[in-house]
Amino acid sequence: MWYHISILIMGVINVNEFNRLWNNIGERAVMVLSTCAENKVTSRNMSVVVCGGKFYCQTNRDYLKCRQIAENPNAALCFGNYSIEGRCRIIGKPYDFPEFIAAMEKSYPDAVKRWSDLPEECVLEITPTLIRSWIYENNVPYIETWDFSDATYRKEKQ
Repeated sequence: MWYHISILIMGVINVNEFNRLWNNIGERAVMVLSTCAENKVTSRNMSVVVCGGKFYCQTNRDYLKCRQIAENPNAALCFGNYSIEGRCRIIGKPYDFPEFIAAMEKSYPDAVKRWSDLPEECVLEITPTLIRSWIYENNVPYIETWDFSDATYRKEKQ
């Protein structure tokens, strides 16, 4: 995957931590997507795939989440012990992105069959800006933080 290259450009010292992050996140998960506009936050479960260091899902262009994203591209994903902040954008129709369709067919084949051909279906791309993970080591809580703005990793005892 090409995200390894971009991490090397941003900071060689953090490659192992960023690679560990992507290995732990995996290729897919059902995640909660939160969007916001006009001071109103909404959240919903989404079937998400991970490709090249970004998160992708599909939805209907007419839904509230897309109207919110058009007004405010800041979005968040959450699953397991991960909280992901990022910038979201509508990038086009599902079949315009073969890598997306291949990942979705592998992970969520029924979703592709039911929704990907619909005329109003679109793909959302979430580019992470900050990812946090809550972990315990020897019953001591820590927060791990991967900051994509400067390619830094921190682990802080709570």
